[in-house]
Amino acid sequence: MNATADKTTSLSDLRKDLTTRENLPAVAMGFTNSHGFELLQRAGKALASSSLVPAIYQNNLPNCIIALEMAQRIGASPLMVMQNLYIVYNRPAWSAKFLIACFNQCGRFSAVRYIWSGTKGKDDWGCQAWSTERETKEKIFGPVITLQLAKDEGWFARKDSKWKTMPEKMFMYRAAAWMIDTHAPELSMGIRTDDEMHDTFEAERDVEGRYKVNLEDLQKVDELKPILQSETIKKTTPDAAVEDAKRQLNEAGDLDTLNDAWENIGKFYENREIPIEIEALYTVLKEAKTEAAK
Repeated sequence: MNATADKTTSLSDLRKDLTTRENLPAVAMGFTNSHGFELLQRAGKALASSSLVPAIYQNNLPNCIIALEMAQRIGASPLMVMQNLYIVYNRPAWSAKFLIACFNQCGRFSAVRYIWSGTKGKDDWGCQAWSTERETKEKIFGPVITLQLAKDEGWFARKDSKWKTMPEKMFMYRAAAWMIDTHAPELSMGIRTDDEMHDTFEAERDVEGRYKVNLEDLQKVDELKPILQSETIKKTTPDAAVEDAKRQLNEAGDLDTLNDAWENIGKFYENREIPIEIEALYTVLKEAKTEAAK
């Protein structure tokens, strides 16, 4: 008689198998192992098929997976992350309200509070966010945001600037975001708020480690074109400054004029490092003019 055919499973065996499954470690969503990644994909597919999530996540599994991973890292609801994570100039950006809510609910700090200073409507009008660290009872303070700072950084002058129409709200959002960025960066994960992204130009490191603004990418955004075409921006962008310095050096007729141009360039950069291509051009021209003067 076949031994396999006579094999039966008792009720105790089934209970034993169930107990073994219950004792298995829980699988956490993530990228570190195949089981976690499989669970991440299953959850992502469910969210991607929902009509309640924002359009950038609908039928987009990769975006949903990234949102799930970010939600897990900061301990927030995935749906809340999706509803408060925006794409600004192809970069992710948090809603300021969401970032403040995460800070208030993380349990490490008291709720965000604000200190106002200066005269309302004047350049010295400012706002500073503060909170108390629960464990140490120590107060923490963020940088002071003033109207003068908003003007100097170009936030106020933008055509669609909210700093002109709702300054109090913008003051509080920016002050809180900067405090969180300096005292609890693990909450923001290095991601700026959407209003901050709108207010600033993005500078990226090049292969030599220097920062530069990619004007071609910025000019694709219609609302930025009038600003980028202004003489002020043309004169202050890193690439334009380099080209202007090269022009001054190349137009120098003799060694004295060349040295004067180099001195002016040094004053422009002050404590900043002069780009290597400018220094190399000056060295070549100086050697050539020195040799010609002999």
